Amino acid sequence: MKVEIWSDIACPWCYVGKARFEKALEAFPHRDQVEVVHRSFELDPGRAKGDVQTVVSMLSKKYGMSEAQAEAGEDNLGAQAAAEGLAYRTRGRDHGNTFDMHRLLHFAKEQGRQDELIQILYKANFADERSLFTEGDERLVELAVEAGLDAGDARKVLADPTAYADAVRADEREAAQLGANGVPFFVLDRKYGVSGAQPAEVFAQALSQAWGERSPLQLIDQGDADACGPDGCAVPQH
Repeated sequence: MKVEIWSDIACPWCYVGKARFEKALEAFPHRDQVEVVHRSFELDPGRAKGDVQTVVSMLSKKYGMSEAQAEAGEDNLGAQAAAEGLAYRTRGRDHGNTFDMHRLLHFAKEQGRQDELIQILYKANFADERSLFTEGDERLVELAVEAGLDAGDARKVLADPTAYADAVRADEREAAQLGANGVPFFVLDRKYGVSGAQPAEVFAQALSQAWGERSPLQLIDQGDADACGPDGCAVPQH
């Protein structure tokens, strides 16, 4: 079974939702047969690469709330994250463009290190004191290496603005086609969708339901035909 997760590194509910989903997946009897793929979704796609501001300032401006209200929201998110065993800095974080991170995640997918990288990026954004947005590409290269990727290859990807850009945009178009206007958004076997950072119990139910309703292979039998198998290949007799 395949589970696709649309998310953004700047999305706190994606950070929390991933932990809740993984808790459900860990307890799922068929977890070894579940493939998880992370898809790209930018919460702030129009933001310029160098446009960085504090999270509290961004929230205050975007939602028309006071800074005190924005800080209260961050405190609530911090408590939600802590309940899942996640570190979360409620003050001092900043916000910026995540497009390069998504490009790097597509590269990591090719290398079989996508899940490792996205978790490291989440931690860097939500828990670490260093900014994920103000130190340039070398900060992302450092994190890519931590995820098991080659520094030189990661640096080449980041230096070429076209590398994996089409893959990111394709994910975002697909999200729109699926009706996902917010993240996290989980798609199970292209049959079921789960929106938001639901409780682990909801993810557990969705996994069980999707697994139980998988369509078995329908075999079209046209009679015996020559084939190869573990014991060898059929030898023509005439």
